[in-house]
Order: sequence, then structure tokens, then C-alpha cells
Amino acid sequence: MEAKRFISVILPLKLEWEPCYWVKDGIEVSIGDRLRVEFARKRYIGVVSAVDIEPEIAHDRIIQAGSAIEGMDRVSSEEIALWRQVAQYYMCSVGEVYKAAYPVGKSALEEARAAACLRNQERIGKEIKILSEKIDKKRDSIKQKEEKLRSTTGEKAREKLIEAISRYREQVEVLSDRINSIGTETRALTGNIEPKDNRTLTENIEDKGNKSDKIILTEAQEKARDEISTAFSGGKPALLAGVTGSGKTEIYISLALEVLAKGQNVLYLVPEIALSRQLENRLAMHFGRQLLVFHSAQSAAQKRDIAASIRHGEGPYIVLGTRSSLFLPHRDLGLIVVDEEHDSSYKQDSPAPRYNGRDTALMLSVIHDSPDKRCNIVLGSATPSLEELYNCLAGRHVLVRLSERYHGAQNADIEIIDTRLEMRRKGMRGNFSLKLIGYIQQTLDHGGQVIILRARRAWAAAIQCSNCGAIVKCPHCNVSLSLHRSPDRLVCHYCGWTAPLMDRCAKCGGELKSFGAGTQKIEEEAAALFPEASIARLDSDISQNKALEIKTIQDFSEGNTDILIGTQIITKGFDFSRLRLVAVIGADSMLSLQDFRADEKTMQTLMQLRGRCGRRQDSGLFVIQTAQPEHPVYQQIKYGQNDLFQARLLAERKEFAFPPYSRIIEIQTKDTSEGRAIAMSNALVSKIKGSLSGIYPDIDNILTGPYTPMPDKINDNHIRMTRLCLRKDKNLAKGKAALLKTVESFERSERYTGHFTLNVDPA
Repeated sequence: MEAKRFISVILPLKLEWEPCYWVKDGIEVSIGDRLRVEFARKRYIGVVSAVDIEPEIAHDRIIQAGSAIEGMDRVSSEEIALWRQVAQYYMCSVGEVYKAAYPVGKSALEEARAAACLRNQERIGKEIKILSEKIDKKRDSIKQKEEKLRSTTGEKAREKLIEAISRYREQVEVLSDRINSIGTETRALTGNIEPKDNRTLTENIEDKGNKSDKIILTEAQEKARDEISTAFSGGKPALLAGVTGSGKTEIYISLALEVLAKGQNVLYLVPEIALSRQLENRLAMHFGRQLLVFHSAQSAAQKRDIAASIRHGEGPYIVLGTRSSLFLPHRDLGLIVVDEEHDSSYKQDSPAPRYNGRDTALMLSVIHDSPDKRCNIVLGSATPSLEELYNCLAGRHVLVRLSERYHGAQNADIEIIDTRLEMRRKGMRGNFSLKLIGYIQQTLDHGGQVIILRARRAWAAAIQCSNCGAIVKCPHCNVSLSLHRSPDRLVCHYCGWTAPLMDRCAKCGGELKSFGAGTQKIEEEAAALFPEASIARLDSDISQNKALEIKTIQDFSEGNTDILIGTQIITKGFDFSRLRLVAVIGADSMLSLQDFRADEKTMQTLMQLRGRCGRRQDSGLFVIQTAQPEHPVYQQIKYGQNDLFQARLLAERKEFAFPPYSRIIEIQTKDTSEGRAIAMSNALVSKIKGSLSGIYPDIDNILTGPYTPMPDKINDNHIRMTRLCLRKDKNLAKGKAALLKTVESFERSERYTGHFTLNVDPA
């Protein structure tokens, strides 16, 4: 009987277990090897997660695995450890995390490259063999000629022999050079490429020549850097709470240079692709070809090659990337930077794993930490999240403040314009107050630039019949259609469905009117008010075209655009030297969201936006148009009572047991049948109450739902939501495990898979 070894394999599937396979005894299989296996009559590339295991099922039911795919890189133990932690925390399967780290397209490319490498290696091997044989023959000829030369006395004969020996030696040198070049080609084919060869698999970084290892810090920056180093010495993460324009990036660069000098590597996270692009050239000035850039807009081939460079490259590297760069095959990390840690873009909502990049970075730093080589982490923001402030208050992280703006730059002055009062005074021109119009014109007259935030895209938020009051809605989602111009069309911002703009109401034939201005309408009004100005727009419609997005940012940065109108995209950490006025139109729309974090998010957005102007010696002006000038968020921004505002928010969260004092888990039920969605969500909640009541006797107080969210229908799927607020105590892990087990058991017993999603720490 054939001797067998049993292994477990991670597959890119949502499975509650890791399938078991057997391989022939004597075949080398190690943890991390990638191999072809069959599951449910389909073939997958799996990752070996354990070897020499004792199966829990009968041996004759276990099928054979293929051998490790030759030429495909082994997945590191650190990668698998991160997958397991992410899966456990975010209540998904390890296979789903593996699929996110190694998408099917990336794995297929790697397999194809491995096969091509093997074919090329065979070809190269044959060529080297032929060349080596030729070299041997030439060397034999040289030896024979040299022996003949020693016994030859005639001058002409000796000259001919010397000439022949010289010619053969030149030929040997040429053949040897060819073998050396083939060796380089072989290393490239197998992925053993230095980072400098792969660096601009990043598209935009120009070669800046010699890099600069020097960074000059102000006294305030030096003090903050020393405090961060002290936190690192104590084995704790540091939160750098630096006001906008205080020079946090210079501190990150200084820390990174020190780590690279020690031979360790750095991961620098940013929340948005657009922000990473602006940082590229700046970082390249200091890190040169050590810099690698990684984000979702790159092709699968580019991602594969950057991953290969990280895995095999010689010398230290620094990766500038968005949240997906956490799953790269990092080695010997010495520093992780999480810039703009508060940003909700770090949270992935779909598909699983629904992870937060900031919190996953903290997991990664622990995995790469060791007694002899530390992996430190610094998180930075001008408007830290309450979760991070809570971690500092609890002593888990160290708070480092940087309150001075870089080189004495002035904070922007603030003016809050009451639009209700302006309307009574007839001081409004469309969505612009006369005061704001005056400020914009004055800024333009003095050669300054203007940014205008409107938190909604499109031309109008909705279309309504003036006769019967009906609002035109998406046939697939229970939401109003937004009006877009150029060309005129109605668009659903949830499923993307579009329709031509109608002249009359389909129900009564009444006149249709638009309401709720978006960025397109603001752009149109601005063009009419300031006909001499160059105006551009930056929202998610523009961002769909990455080249246009880059050009829009670059044009404004270079001063070719006078007024930039956009959504929250423009609040990110951009640095525009001529920006003198920033204005918010319709600020109250951000506060009207049904979200317990609405005040916190609005404050963060407005504070970030304020920091965009007055970043040099000149002060700027920050204007907020609102119908609620007395709202605490606006008062906090105007009078700068940030600590009191954050303390009030934390007190409210504690009173209502909201994060950071609890862990929220949302369970979404989605079904094309509304009745079935209601029935199944109700049945699941009943099971959850039964299974968790032993852990949480007050289950009715910590469980909400099922309830109908807004919107309650997306892409023909009816939605019901259930929310649990689990306290951060010794029962948290037990409660999460019981919840996951209940949901999975319910799916199996009711044969109702694919309708529930669990979202831990929703943004």
C-alpha cells in the first residue's frame, strides 16, 4: 500500500474548514507551498497550511493533491498569520482573506509566469550547455597552440600562433559574457529582481537622480519625533496628532530613513490612490529607487512584479500603498506608517474580508515584531479618530501632539455664513451667498486659488413632479435618481442604472423639477459668476477616469486652474501653495446622515479642509455656508475647543455604549424576495438571542433589529439590518465566536447561504 502524508490546504473559497489532501510519502511539501488541488470538481491553486496532520475523516475519502507548482513563490508564515488574524477578527474565512491577498488573476499570472520560466530555463540551460562546450573546445585549442608555441622558433610561425591564441581568448571572453547575461536573464525570469528594477512598475515616478538622505526638522518636529521614538522604545504604537500643515510627512520620512539605514523595510499607508500619487515624487526625492508604489489602479501584472520585487529584492525597500498593500509578501518590516488614520477609506465594505486598514496594520506590526528586530507603527492625523484617542487614554498607544504649523504658516481665518439670514436679506445668488461671491472675487483678484466643497455629486440630487409630488426613483433600488448633465441623464448612485431625462411625470404628466444641487450645478453657477476664471471639478465621476483625475489635481497644483469644485476627495492631504480660500456649500448635508459618527466625520472633514489653505506664510480664509450656524460642530471649528468637543463625543459614546466602548457587528440580510428577507432575518435574530443570551443576559439591550435601513432595496435586493453592540470585555471573543457559529449553523439548516454578511466595525 502506498505510503501517504496528509496536509491541509487553504483554498480561495468561503469555507469553515481547511480541506485535507494527501501526497506521496517522500514528496517535499512545506507550509506555504502553492499547489493545484481539486475541490467540488473544480481546480484551484491552494496554499499548504499544515503538513503531516492526522485527518479527522476516513483516509479513503481524502483525494490526492498535486505537487507544488514549480516556480511559484512560497507564501510566508507571516502572510498566513495575518490571514488568520484578519479572518478571526472580521468573522470571515481564511480562504476569503487568501483570495483578497492573491486574487485569481494574480495567481493565474504567477502560474503562467512560473511555467514560462521553466520553459525558458530549459531553453537557457540548453544554450548554456552549447556555449560551455564551445568554450571548452576553444580552451583546448588555446592549450594546444600554447604548447606548440613553446616549441616553435620561427618568428612568423610564432606571430601566427600568438594571433590565434589571442583570437581564441577573445572568443572565450565573448562566450563567457553571453553566459553571464543569460544568468541575469534567468534571475529576472524567476523573479529574483532587485527593487530598483521594478520600482516603476509605478507609473508616475520620474527618476530624480541621486536621492537625498537628509531631512531637516523644525524644533517642534524634532520634539515630536523624539516622543515617537520614546513610545517605540516602550513597545507601544504612537499616534501623531499634528495639525494640518504641521509637517507630519517630514517626521515619517525621517523615521523611515533611519529604519532603511538599519537594513529593515517600511510600509507607508495612505487612504486614497489620489493622495499616494501626490506623495510619490516627494518620497522619491529621499528614497530613490528604494520606493515602490502599490494600489488598486495598477494592472495585475504590475502588482505581481512589485510583489516579486518585495519578496526577492536585495536591499531595503519602502512601499507607498493603499490598504491592499498590507497583504504584500512583506519581509523584515521595521516601520509601518498609517497616514490619515481617521479616514473611512481604510475600511473595506465589500467583499470579505471587510477589514479596516488601520487596525490590520496594527496586527501586521505585531506579526513582524521580534525581540531583536522591532516593527514599530506610527499613526498620524490632524483629526484623530475617537477610537485612537481612546486607545491613548487607555494607555495602549502613546499620544504625540504637533501643534505648530510648518515654518510658522498661519491657520486659516473662519467665517460662518447663515444662509437663512442671507435669504431673508436677498443675499443669495443660487447656492452662493453674496458674501462668498465677494471673497472668491477678492481671492482671484490677488492671484489666489479657491476650493469649493459640495458633498454631493451630479447636477441635482433628485427630480420631483410639481403636480403630484412623485419623486423619480430607480426601478432596481428604493432611491431617487440624480440628474447629471453633459449629457442629460438620470443616474442611480447605488446600482449605476441610467435613463434619459424625462420631460413630464410618468404618473400624472406634471412638470418635473430638480432639487438639491450637486457639484455639477455648483460648477455651472460658478462659471456664470466668474466667467474669467478657469474652473475644474473633482468628484467620483471624474475619478473614474484616472488620467483625468491626475490631470485635474496636477493642473490645480501648478496654478492652471483658479477654482476647484469637488466632493470629499478634495479634503485629502493635498498641498497647494497658492490656495487662499476654501468654502463649503450646503455643509448641513454631512450632518443629516443617519450615523452616530456624523458629528465626528463632519468635524474631521471640515478641519481637514480648513488645513488645505494658508499652508505657507500667508493666512487663508475658510468659509462655511450653513442653515445651522449654532451647531456644536461649527462652533467647535470656529472657536477651536477641540479637546472639549472630543470629550463630549466620547462621553456620549460611553453613555449609549457605542464604539470605542463597544464592538459593533452588523448583519445584513439581502434577498430578491422582500417577504423572505423579512422572515429569514427575523428567524436568525431569534436564533441569535437564544445562543447569546447565556453570554449576554441583557441581549435585548445590545441587539437592534431586524430593521429597515435606508435605502432598503439595492440592485433588486431587499435589505434588512441587525446590529449588535458587544461590550469590550472578557466575553467579547466568546460572543463573536457564538454569533458566527449561529449564523453558519442557520445557513446550513435553512439552506440559505449567500444572503447574510457580517461586518465588524462598520465605518
